[in-house]
This record gives sequence, structure tokens and C-alpha cells, in this order.
Amino acid sequence: MEHVHLAVEEDDLYSGYNDYNPTFDSEELENDVGFQQAVRTSHGRRPPMTAKFPGTPIGPRSLATSFGARLHMASSMGRPMTGAVQDGSARPMTAVRAAGYTSALSRGSAFDPLGQSRGPAPALEAKNEDTPEEKIKILEKKVNDLIEESCMAQSMGALQVALEKAKEAGRKERALVRQREQSGSADHINLDLTYSVLLNLANQYTNNEMYPEALNSYQIIVKNKMFSNAGRLKVNMANIYFKQKNYPKAIKFYRMALDQITNAHKEMRIKIMQNIGVVFICMGQYTDAITSFEHIMSESPNIKTGFNLILCYYAIGDRERMKKAFQKLISVPLGIDDEDKYIPSNEDTSSNMVIEAIKNDKLHQMERDLKTLAEKYIMTAAKLIAPAIETLFATGFDWCVDMVKSSQYVELANDLEINKAITYLRQKDFNQAVETLKAFEKKDSRVKSAAATNLSFLYFLEKDYDQADRYADLAMNADRYNPAALINKGNTVFVKQEYEKAAEFYKEALRNDSSCTEGLYNLGLTYKRLNRLEEALDCFLKLHAILRNSSQVMYQLASLYELLENPEQAIEWLMQVISVTPTDAQALAKLGELHDGEGDKSQAFQYYYESFRYFPSNIDVIEWLGAYYIETQFCEKAIQYFERATLIQPTQVKWQLMVASCYRRSGNSQKALETYKEIHRKFPENVECLRFLVRLCTDMQLKEVQDYATKLKKVEKMKEIREQRIKSGREGSARSRREGRESSAGSADSGRSSSSTKGERLSAKMRSLPGSNEPYEASSPKELDASYVDPLGPQMDRPKTGVKKRVEDDDFADEELGDDLLPE
Repeated sequence: MEHVHLAVEEDDLYSGYNDYNPTFDSEELENDVGFQQAVRTSHGRRPPMTAKFPGTPIGPRSLATSFGARLHMASSMGRPMTGAVQDGSARPMTAVRAAGYTSALSRGSAFDPLGQSRGPAPALEAKNEDTPEEKIKILEKKVNDLIEESCMAQSMGALQVALEKAKEAGRKERALVRQREQSGSADHINLDLTYSVLLNLANQYTNNEMYPEALNSYQIIVKNKMFSNAGRLKVNMANIYFKQKNYPKAIKFYRMALDQITNAHKEMRIKIMQNIGVVFICMGQYTDAITSFEHIMSESPNIKTGFNLILCYYAIGDRERMKKAFQKLISVPLGIDDEDKYIPSNEDTSSNMVIEAIKNDKLHQMERDLKTLAEKYIMTAAKLIAPAIETLFATGFDWCVDMVKSSQYVELANDLEINKAITYLRQKDFNQAVETLKAFEKKDSRVKSAAATNLSFLYFLEKDYDQADRYADLAMNADRYNPAALINKGNTVFVKQEYEKAAEFYKEALRNDSSCTEGLYNLGLTYKRLNRLEEALDCFLKLHAILRNSSQVMYQLASLYELLENPEQAIEWLMQVISVTPTDAQALAKLGELHDGEGDKSQAFQYYYESFRYFPSNIDVIEWLGAYYIETQFCEKAIQYFERATLIQPTQVKWQLMVASCYRRSGNSQKALETYKEIHRKFPENVECLRFLVRLCTDMQLKEVQDYATKLKKVEKMKEIREQRIKSGREGSARSRREGRESSAGSADSGRSSSSTKGERLSAKMRSLPGSNEPYEASSPKELDASYVDPLGPQMDRPKTGVKKRVEDDDFADEELGDDLLPE
């Protein structure tokens, strides 16, 4: 009893005796479903406790108390007696209060439910990386990382780096397989990793255009039966054969892939059949291509297939089937939402916020791109078949317009009408084109502006500047933000030499459309006319940043640097011009002129000679080359150039005199005499020719010398009489008339001197030749324009009109007037 603790008097030993948890109610155990389930399971059938120590029997065993006494268990389950003391804590003598839950603190131990008194947990055991399993895992991770790095490098355009990473991944994957075989785990080879490595390697070979290596990699995958669905990679192999233009083999592999793809993958099968049709088109087998495309249009119609089907019918010339295919094309469902969905309503604020958020998201952009592509294909198909489906192209256009008006692409009908006018222009039927465009004057503002823009352009080309100005104003009134209309308006002002006004219109066009290259080009020309060379240079430098390979822009830059007295920069830009257009004779001649001005005769001769080879009718080039050979004492070579000049300008006596002079200087007096006689026959009053005839006949002691001397005196006397008459007439005329004549003569002299500044040094050399007593005249600009149109000369200073050439991605190109004929 000494170990039994009596209750304190204040505590009621039997208070709460009947207040216990119903869980301990043993009378209802038979009805307790959870308890009965536990009894029937392994929890209710535990084996009896065995001895803790080997060799001891099952039975009551003693427990050591804190006082060192031994108490015997009262039952075979090892439960201590009531009132026994364990671990220094007293248990009350009651059957209800649970053990260990006393109001007083336990004696001998502190409350530690989390077991913190036992100290920190032991450190985790470090991984042993030397084991084969760990080595295999590390190697697998490296292979996966290399594949990912290869794909990322390809997405950034570093194709060579991507290929190297793919090759390294292949080497490490093979090392991984060998390591698995050595460790005896060959059955656990990661086939997915092997497939990924080979496929990535094949793709990188393809991207680097290493087609044989790519085909070998694909063959390894396709021939391995352990790879499921590897047969569809034959599509990739067929694509490679298509790039190599091995069309029969491409069709073979496309069909093999088609056989291995089930009908469950309908979209994949449609795409393969579309590829087969394209290959047949490349082979010229249009009937087989039509079979593929017709099957696609019956199963899953789409815009591209419908357009290709029209091309095939056009190739074989089947009018009726062209019409049916066009009707199928415009009836293809696009599967996109109506644009009205994106118009916000004034009532619901939350829905307006949602519409504003999705208005320019990627899905809506994709829908817009799809609609733009469909409109492009329909417009191209209509322009292609309209002249072919009927005997008159106008009738064909009318049929296409009617079909489009009854479809979901109603807004394209007006664009087709404008293209009808453009077709009239190609056929040189300007009246019909104008009539067609004038019919749009009563249409809506967008179409009206487009038609007026084209009419303004047409009248500008016909030099009817008043009508051009009228329609430019009409286009601007219909759509003030139409850059093409503003450019045409600026052009009409430009030709009236109102350059400041023209510059304002070009600037407004650029404010409306910063990518309008015509406006920037014309603005540069306007500044050049206003002698604001630095601003013009700035315009053309900006334009060069947009149009990197435009020879016209580079030529203008060279011209501006020449005007700014910077010949080195001018030569550099002209070198870029001939790098883009190496056969440009005018640019080569300009290079020769600049090198001649710098004193580099040999380089100048090279460029002048190249210019003559490409265009042997430029008088300036012929004149320079002839003078160069005379200066270098090769008169025989100069003869061929002056003879060509004689053919170009047969009424100019100076070229024939130069031919005769070259014969005389080279010692061929007989040929020189015959040439002078021929010149005298054509130009009997030419004093210089008669003088040379007298001199040659005297030197050769010919009898004709007296006749030529008499003719020379007669011609000289007639010349003197004519000069005296002119002089006396001038003296007798009124002062105002004389001043008017003197001013006109002065302007003519200034024009002549300005036109001959380019060949001033050459003229001095020509005058120094023996017997050349008259000035060496340069050809006038009018004569040059009559015989030669400069590809980079007169056209360079004419402002660009609102013309835009748009090349379709399909089988033909189309020139369109105005920037706004087709919606961008």
C-alpha cells in the first residue's frame, strides 16, 4: 500500500464516474460496425505475445519499477496491475481516469510530445555516385539536357551549334547503352530517349541541308521495329526528297506514310495527300494532282487546296471545271468568328473590358491572318481565271464579281472591279480603264478613294496634269489618310515647280504611313530641287535603310555627294550601284567621269569601256573613248568610235571630220582624201573640209587642188557676205529688238556652255588637232535625248507616283496602281 497514493480530500474520487466517452461502452460492441470489421480483419486476430528474450517461456514477466521492486504481470498480455508505479509516475486508484492524464505534473519526466529532448535527427546518408545506377541516371540527364540545348539553339537560328549538340547527345546516348549492357541491365534501355536523340539529330541534319545524313538517321528509326509509330517519319523523308527534286521517290514515301497512318488521324492524311498533289504539279502531272485535290475538297475542304485545284484546271484549260472550283473556293468555311463580336456595347462594362482584352490577342490575329490569306487566294484566282473562262475577259470578270457578291466575301467585289480596270490598262485600252474607274465615283469612300487615286495616276502619265490634280483632290476628299492620293497630289504640284507645296504633301503622306517609300523618295527629290542638299541626303539615307538594294536610291546618294563636292563618297556609292546592277551603263559612265575628274585616266578608261560594251550608243562615252585614243597616239583605234558616232548622229559633220583626221594622222592619206571627198559631197559648204582637201591635194600633187581652192574661196566669200548682212540687219533694227535678240542669244550661249561643261577638256584637245580651226562642239541635250533614254538619268528626277508592285507568292505577278487596291 505504500506505493498507493490516496486522493486529496478536496478531490471527489467518484465525480464524473458515469461521464465517459461512449467509445468505451462495451455493451454496444456487438452493434458497432467498425469494431466488428476490425475483429474480422488482421487487427482483430493478432498472435499472442512471444517472449522478448530467446529461451524464456510465454507468461508473466517482471517489470522493474523506479524503486527497484519487481511486480508480476496480472495477465498474459503484459498489463501492469492497477496502482503500480511506472517511470516514477503514480497512477490513481480508479478505473475511469486514463493512465498518464493526471492534473499534477508527472514525476520523473517533462512534457515533451515532439521528442525534442532526444536531440537533432542524424544527417541524411550521402548518395553514393559510384554505383552503376547513379552513373546511368546522371548520363541520362546529360543526354536530355543536350537535346534541349540543341532545340533551343535551333529556335534561335544557331543551326551549326544545334547540330553539334545533337551529335554530342548521340555519342552520350550510345555510351549510356554500353554502360547498361555492362551493368547487366540491358532490358531497361530507355527506348524513348534513343528515339528522341535520333529524331533530333535527323532534324538538325535537315536544317543544315545535310540531306544524306538526315535520310540515314531517319532510316535507322524507321527500320527499328521497337519504335512505335515510326512509319509516319517517312513524311519527313519524302519532304527531303522533294527538296532534292527527286519527285518520284517523294511520292513513293508519301504513299508509304499514308498507308501506315490510320483513318483516325484524318487531318494528317489530308496534309499528306495535299503534299502528293503539289508534287504531281511539280512533275506536270495535272490529272493526278486533280485527283488528290478533288478528294481533299470532298473530305475536308480548305483554301489552299481549292486554289491549287483551280491552278490545275487552268493548266489543262477546262473552263467549266474552273468555274465549279472557284465556286467551291469561295464557299470554304473559315471557321472564324464574325468581326461584330469585337465591337463593344455601351451597356455592359464588364463585357466591354473582355472585348478590349481579346481584340488584339493572338487568336484574333490568327483569325485576321487566315481571312487575309483567303481573300488573297480568291483575288488571285479570280484574276487568273477571268480572262480564261470566257471569250472576253470583261465577261469573265463580271461572272467572278457576281459569284463573289453572293458569297461571304462581298467586300472583294469592288477590288475585282478595280483589277478589271488594271487589266484594261495592260491591254492599252485606256478609255475602258478610265470608264471602269469612273463608275466608282458614287461608291463608298474607300473604293472611291482607290479609283480616284488610279485615275489621277493615269492622267499624270498622260501629262494631263489638270485632270490628275482634280482626281487627286477627289481621292483626298474621300480619304484624307490615303498616302497614295497625297503622293499623286504632291506630284501634280511638283511638275508645276511649286516645290515647297509638294514637300508638304509628301510629309503628310509620310505622317499617315511611315513606310511609304514613294513619299520619302519624292521628298528627297524635292529637297534636291530646292538645293537643300543636306536634307535630301538625310531622306535618301533613311530610304536606303529601308530599301537596301535599291540602285535608284544609291545613285541619288552618289549624285548628292557629287553636288556636295565629295567625289570619294560618290564613287563609293556608285560602286554599290554596280554591285547591285553590274550592267548599268550610265552608272559605269558616271564612275568613269568621276575618276577622270580625279586624274585617274586608266581607271576612267576601264569604266568608260565597260559602259560602251553594255550600251554602245552613248555619245558622251564614245566621244571620251575616241579622244583618249587620240591622246595616247592610237588613232587607228579611235576611228571605230567616231564611225559609230557618225551612225548615231549622221547630220553632225564633226564626227566625219574626226574620222578623216584620224586617217590623216595615222598616215593613210588616200583613205583620208576619200573620206574628205565624201564629207564634201554631203556638206558642200563646210569650210574646214575644203581646207583639208586643198591641203591634201597639194601634198599629194593632185589636179583637183585648183577646183577645191576655187570652191573654198567662193564659200568663204559667201560666208563673209552672210555675216555682213546679219551685222547690218542688227545695226538697223530697233534697240528693244536688238536687246531682245542679244538676251536670247546670251541665254542660248549659256545653255550651250552648260551642256558642254562635261567635255570641256576633250574639246580643248580636239581643237589642238592640226587643221581644226573651228570650235569642237558638244552634242546638245536634245540630240542626246532623241537618241538615248537614260535608265538612271531623266527618270531619276521624276517624282515617284503612287505605284506599287506586289508579287504574289503563286505562279504569277501583278502590277497594281495605288497602294490601296488590295487591303493590306
